[in-house]
Amino acid sequence: MEINSQYLESVKKQFLYYKTLGEKAMEQLEPQQLFTATNEDTNSIATMVKHLSGNMLSRWTDFLATDGEKEWRNRDAEFENDLKTKEEVLALWNKGWECLFTALNGLQPEQLSEIIYIRNEGHAVAEAINRQLAHYPYHVGQIVFYAKQLKNGAWESLSIPKNKSNSYNADKFSQEKSIKNFTDEELKRLK
Repeated sequence: MEINSQYLESVKKQFLYYKTLGEKAMEQLEPQQLFTATNEDTNSIATMVKHLSGNMLSRWTDFLATDGEKEWRNRDAEFENDLKTKEEVLALWNKGWECLFTALNGLQPEQLSEIIYIRNEGHAVAEAINRQLAHYPYHVGQIVFYAKQLKNGAWESLSIPKNKSNSYNADKFSQEKSIKNFTDEELKRLK
């Protein structure tokens, strides 16, 4: 498989992995906890979802044809939470991710070196993807961290559970060496 094809498959799996982590974190909360902000300088999980979705819709709509910062985007409004229910939060979450995956699934490997613009700054397509692959996990990490703080009761670990590294590594090293994306087994485990 050509390196550009491998790259596209890898980023799709990584985006799906982080989407799944965010969902698994939110699933562990009571619906009202999605709207909790500990002070005026923090964002609730619902607000982070609104921002992520707004960014995704702006960046990935007409990905190759128009600037990634759309004229219709109101970034500041993304930080004013007007969502009321868990269903609204998840619908907006899925709308953003669907836009992202539709754009990624439409890309051809040879398009990775084409230039696109974000706020008038040129990026190779691969660079623009990497930019978002750094941005979204940053916020998903915030969602997971916040969810762990808000959780009433035991937290179901989304990675290697505390004090389980040795058994996790023993299992990994008991398997034959293979070439695969780290997300392959993690996504199965998280489902």
